[in-house]
Amino acid sequence: MTAAEQKIVQHLNVAHATELALVQTLQAHIAMTPRGSYRSGLEKHLAETREHAERVQTRLGELGVGRNPVQAGLGVVESVAGQILALAKGPFDLLRGTSGEEKLLKNARDECATEGLEIAAYTAIERLARGVGDDQTAKLAAAIKKDEQRMLDKLLGEIPKLADAVVRAEVEGDRSYDPTTTGAADALREVESAARSGARKAGGRSKSAARQARKVPGVAQAEGEVKGALADESDLAIPDYGKKKVDQIASELPKLSQIELAKVDAYERKNDNRSTVLNRIESLRGDEPWPGYDELSVDEVRAALSEGRSDDAERVRDYERRHKGRSGVIEAAEREPARS
Repeated sequence: MTAAEQKIVQHLNVAHATELALVQTLQAHIAMTPRGSYRSGLEKHLAETREHAERVQTRLGELGVGRNPVQAGLGVVESVAGQILALAKGPFDLLRGTSGEEKLLKNARDECATEGLEIAAYTAIERLARGVGDDQTAKLAAAIKKDEQRMLDKLLGEIPKLADAVVRAEVEGDRSYDPTTTGAADALREVESAARSGARKAGGRSKSAARQARKVPGVAQAEGEVKGALADESDLAIPDYGKKKVDQIASELPKLSQIELAKVDAYERKNDNRSTVLNRIESLRGDEPWPGYDELSVDEVRAALSEGRSDDAERVRDYERRHKGRSGVIEAAEREPARS
């Protein structure tokens, strides 16, 4: 590889890493953004960013650079499940003093900074490439830079609207942020619908749907964050929560689903913030045996186990013993390994 090619590769590698990082960031931001023009713009740019990463990687390959193993991560974040998981990893800080409206404004501001950085990076790559006679890389950089500039202009057009929403929410008390319309909430509804449909149907289709759903760990926790962000006492699965003592609450927590635990966690942090309750919730939080499990009846769990694998049964048994403790499920889970 010539010195000129090494210099181009150096800058392309930085650009590629930036694109991969931006895919993750956009996924997290979409997950917490309600439907509307701002989210539509983010979704469109997410598709562009994936394409940019692929095009830069292809060019690196043409220059003799092996495929970046990080590239494999794109396959994960492209899925609906990836969007949900991005929320779980993202800065979803609504419970700790930041309103949804303010978070969106800050996200847009940070996105503008990232777009500016990318525009500068591709401007430099284009100039460097032309300087060493690499017209192919120069054309690639110019094309991607055009997309980044268009996104920056889009974001700058959205910021006044987002700022106005912050004023209405935090100064005038007119909140508009609705977590039930965010990208994560929409994605969760799609996953839940598929999981419930699979649980109701018999035969190979049920088995296929169930196995697909099991590839999505962390769904319930992420949904709990979405639904719990604005939870109040009436939303909780423990009746008369505010009148109960700590030990009474602790005794009822194992009966709750992961989503319900997240709601209680959210409410407790916003109000009494008692460490005993929060620590007990923390000990119970974790992945369900498979997504949607908490909503299944005893018969539905038995049916799923009968077409599943021994490791499913082991997870079910351990989870049930820590949580609902349904004897019918535990007995079925204990029988399954003996059959396999």
